[in-house]
Amino acid sequence: MSMISIRKDWCKRCGICIEFCPVKVFAQEADGTPVPQNQDKCTVCRLCELRCPDFAIKVEVTEDESK
Repeated sequence: MSMISIRKDWCKRCGICIEFCPVKVFAQEADGTPVPQNQDKCTVCRLCELRCPDFAIKVEVTEDESK
């Protein structure tokens, strides 16, 4: 399982994470803030983390998936 966390104070709400996610993990709040709404669909590709220009996203993996 993966855990996606977003530092809202660092996020500029550009939407890059939402657009690059191949399995549509993110939803968008009214102010544009991304919300990892479907974390169970996450494939841990880390595109959201890698593409975030503000380093506001962190994808953590449990020990079981890292094997």
